[in-house]
Amino acid sequence: MKKLVHALVWVGLAGTPAMAVAAETSAHEVTGNVSLNTDYRYRGVSQTFKGPAIQGGFDYAHSSGAYLGAWASNVDSEFLNGANVELDVYGGYSGTVSDDLSYNVGGLYYYYPGQFSGTDKINTFEVYAGGTWKWLNVKYSHATTKFFGVDDSKNAYYLEANVTVPLPMDIDLGLHVGHQEVKGANGFDYNDWKVGLSKEIGGFNVGLAYVDTDFNKADGSFTRSDGKTRNLAGATVVLSVGKSF
Repeated sequence: MKKLVHALVWVGLAGTPAMAVAAETSAHEVTGNVSLNTDYRYRGVSQTFKGPAIQGGFDYAHSSGAYLGAWASNVDSEFLNGANVELDVYGGYSGTVSDDLSYNVGGLYYYYPGQFSGTDKINTFEVYAGGTWKWLNVKYSHATTKFFGVDDSKNAYYLEANVTVPLPMDIDLGLHVGHQEVKGANGFDYNDWKVGLSKEIGGFNVGLAYVDTDFNKADGSFTRSDGKTRNLAGATVVLSVGKSF
C-alpha cells in the first residue's frame, strides 16, 4: 500500500455526532451535537492533513432499541480522493442484558461526495458488533466492501477496546487501543492507542487526548501536490470542544 496507499482513508465515527433539534416522546428521541477539533484522527490517522475539523451529526433512537444516525466532517481532499467532506450514515440495534451488560450491533456506510471520477471509489460499508460491561467496551467492525478503495481488501476488520474511568472533579479518563487488519495490503496492519481526559465546562464538552500508532514515519507520511509532507499517523495531542443538543 505505498505510503497510506490510495490515501488509505481512515475515517469515520470517531467524532461526536452532530447538531440536531432535540425532540422526545415516550417512544422516540432525536439528539445531536457539534464539535471543533484541532485534528480529525480516525483509528489513529489524520483525515485533515493534521489540520482542524468541524464535525456534527444527529441520532434517532426508538424505545425498542433501534437507532439511525448521520455524521459529517471536513477532510483533506488530496488525501481522500478529491472529497472535501466525509458523510457517515449508520443504523442498528442496542439493548441490555443486565444492569452492567449491554450490546450494540449495526452497519455504517462511509460516503465521500465529490470524489475524483474514473478512480476507485473509497466509499466503504462496515458491519459492527460491540458489548459494554460496566466501564469496558469492546467492538468489532468488519468491511463487507473494498476497504476505502484498496484492491482485494474486502473483509478488512478493526478490533478495539475502550475504558472509561471517572476521576475526581467530574473528569473522565478514556483509554483506547485498536488493531486494524487490512486484507490485500501486506505489511499495512497496525495498532493505535489513545489516552484522553474530558470534562463538561459551562455546558460544553471539552476533551484533550494523546493519540499514536505503531506506523513507522515512512509508511505514515503523505505528500500533497504542493510538496508538503506530514506524518499523518504520528503521535499528536488533540483538543476538542463540543456541544450536545
